[in-house]
Amino acid sequence: MSASYRWIHRVWYEGAKSGLILLPLSGIYWLVLKLRALLYRYGVFRTFKAHAPVIVVGNITAGGTGKTPTVIWLVDELRSRGFTPGIVSRGYGGSKSGTSMRVDGDSDAAVVGDEPVLLARRGRCPVVVDADRVRATAMLVDEGVDLIIADDGLQHLRLQRDYEICVIDGERGLGNCRLLPAGPLREPPARLESVDRVLINGKSEMPEAVNFELVAREASRLNGSLIRPLPGFKDTTVHAVAGIGNPKRFFDLLRATGMQVIEHSFPDHAAITSADMEFGDDFDVLMTEKDAVKLGANLSDKYWFVAVNLSMDKLNTTEFIDHIESRLRPAGETR
Repeated sequence: MSASYRWIHRVWYEGAKSGLILLPLSGIYWLVLKLRALLYRYGVFRTFKAHAPVIVVGNITAGGTGKTPTVIWLVDELRSRGFTPGIVSRGYGGSKSGTSMRVDGDSDAAVVGDEPVLLARRGRCPVVVDADRVRATAMLVDEGVDLIIADDGLQHLRLQRDYEICVIDGERGLGNCRLLPAGPLREPPARLESVDRVLINGKSEMPEAVNFELVAREASRLNGSLIRPLPGFKDTTVHAVAGIGNPKRFFDLLRATGMQVIEHSFPDHAAITSADMEFGDDFDVLMTEKDAVKLGANLSDKYWFVAVNLSMDKLNTTEFIDHIESRLRPAGETR
């Protein structure tokens, strides 16, 4: 973990006073946000309506909140209600050209981004990456999609949406409640009042929010030769690799199963290679599923990835999906 990352964490989440020097930059950021919102409100910047309902899943903080597992879970739940969902993504970390690009489970994460490849593998639905999300939605509709889920699109105002979901990390919350860069917020806390549903990853007492947790039960070898329950690693020393927004959550998850964890943090969307996984010993190497999509299967038996799944109370799930469905379908329409 770099010194700059540790400093930012102290400023954003531990109240370090040294971060006050960043407040003028946060003021400029706030002015840009307000101006941009006004330009959209008065039609200077145009918005576009997709030819299918759009659900936006995003956050108002920088860093990981559990958004990707939420999108995967949402795809499964809405598919069970008869929808044919597809996903649009910006494709952060990729080097694709400025066109819409279809993603599947075998796509090169260096080209299209790590999260889209993971979404394609786990979501089992069409995924399109494009900085122009409006253009991406057209490609999905042409493929027969009747519901679009925009991954990390809360601040992408150009694309009109029918339902907004904001995901918050229950442990870190909104940090010091300051805007970037003096704090972790992409938008002011008042933005939560305008979204349709707030989901909390972990424990929180936020009114009207729905809590969920991310659970992991097993690790899979990257070469596909074995799946092992996580308790099978208890009392062993492992290298833990995480190039995600909140690596601490992954390390804590492994420690909770009784492992001795040697931490290796990388920046979110970092271009991790097999050379980065060589630590000079024979300990097992456990990584997040998002990091695993950047590596091939031609690795030895000591390399594993840990998949996480969203778990939500059944009553909350039913109420939540019912609420989404009531927004997306005309009254009386069923499937």
